[in-house]
Amino acid sequence: LGEATVTRATVLLASGTAGHGQALGTSKDNVRLAAIFDALWQEAGTRDFVETTLLAPIEARIAAEDKQKAEETAATRVDFFTMVRGDD
Repeated sequence: LGEATVTRATVLLASGTAGHGQALGTSKDNVRLAAIFDALWQEAGTRDFVETTLLAPIEARIAAEDKQKAEETAATRVDFFTMVRGDD
């Protein structure tokens, strides 16, 4: 059906935790960071840091973008209705 370039990375932290990341395209740096953050999230000591410092702001940004898009779409919405004439 189609082909796409996917970049994958696996990192092993000094603690022995393995993290994995993958993304469309060829951005090695982004995928490496994703793998590092995945490994950090798996460790109990750094999970809260990853969730509050990295994931929460991203989640808030995506929610704000979705809300703005929904408001822009609602502003251009047109409701159509049919009037029935009394003729039979």
